[in-house]
Amino acid sequence: STWGSTAVGQLGKKLVMSHKYYYNVSPCQNRILQKAWDQHCYSLHQQKLKEAKAQIDDTPPKTYIHVHLRLKKLQVDEERLAVIERDNRLLLEKMSRIMRTGGSVDNHNDY
Repeated sequence: STWGSTAVGQLGKKLVMSHKYYYNVSPCQNRILQKAWDQHCYSLHQQKLKEAKAQIDDTPPKTYIHVHLRLKKLQVDEERLAVIERDNRLLLEKMSRIMRTGGSVDNHNDY
């Protein structure tokens, strides 16, 4: 046993320790009560160790939908595509007008 070597025991019964060989760290008036108190504190300590939780948060950070969705980028892309579509439509109209009229040169100055 860890508390002393003069324990009295019988078969089938728990070992009973002698209070004479219990040495505590701080001075006390009653060794038996101090031993019981120390054992109680130690059992509470053991229970707290079993119930201890990790102090380091290893979970991934929260993901927010507005960060990944990027609404402003989608809006800018839509506006850019609208400008490209408008420019393409204007070019197509100019090309069709050139094909219909024969494509005359319009850089003549009438002085």
